[in-house]
Amino acid sequence: MKKVVAITRLKQQYKVTLDSGDKLLVSEDVLVRFRLLKGTELKDSDIEKIKRASSYDVYYQKTLNYLSYQLRSEKEIVMYLKKDAVDQATIQAIIKKLKELKLLDDQVFSESYVRTIIKTSDKGPFVLKQQLMKKGIAEETILNALLLYPIDEQIKIAKKVAEKSLKKYAQKSHKDSLNKIHQLLMTKGFSTEVIQEVFAIIAIEKDEDKELELIQQQGDKLWERNRKLIASKRKSKVIQALFQKGFDYDLIKQYMNKKEIEDE
Repeated sequence: MKKVVAITRLKQQYKVTLDSGDKLLVSEDVLVRFRLLKGTELKDSDIEKIKRASSYDVYYQKTLNYLSYQLRSEKEIVMYLKKDAVDQATIQAIIKKLKELKLLDDQVFSESYVRTIIKTSDKGPFVLKQQLMKKGIAEETILNALLLYPIDEQIKIAKKVAEKSLKKYAQKSHKDSLNKIHQLLMTKGFSTEVIQEVFAIIAIEKDEDKELELIQQQGDKLWERNRKLIASKRKSKVIQALFQKGFDYDLIKQYMNKKEIEDE
């Protein structure tokens, strides 16, 4: 048995000193719950219970502070506590308490997350799903939350991305520009159906005069870059490069015929 020889009040806790020299930091709740007074005798099993209860109090308060900044998923809370090597029993007790108080709810978290992303970013539903899965959210919960992201809202956001990208890819061929916008929208998490709807709305038409101007500019650079090659190899390299840039074969052929005439 060990005896309490002193109790000192600190800022937010109490320091309980035992005759063995051991010191316990406890909350006021633990102090009252275990009736810790000067002269109280404690068995080793009692001391272990006090330590567990004190650990719970400390990390419960830390978790409340962590939650005060923003909503968190259950996995985020678990990972936060594991960083401090909190034992599993204490973690589960904290999780249970937070759920009882409605401070931890993956469905509420997911819905809030989806609403925030829709307002503040240009991400599509597939990216949102991946991000929520990383936060430990169950697939069914995610699918329910994504109901807040209807198809018309997806098209609206994807359309803004596409229109902005048109300016970015202004110096690329019509085909290459479309491919890059399509790839960008896919990367941002939009479905093929949504992308097709967006392309139908903005109706990106090919400007033949612009295509001719672009192939002239880019073709001339390629022609000059490959000037050290023999004629047949030079021609093949330029044709291949222009084709990879998305220019139509007929336009490439037209350009090459003109180039060969100029070089004669």
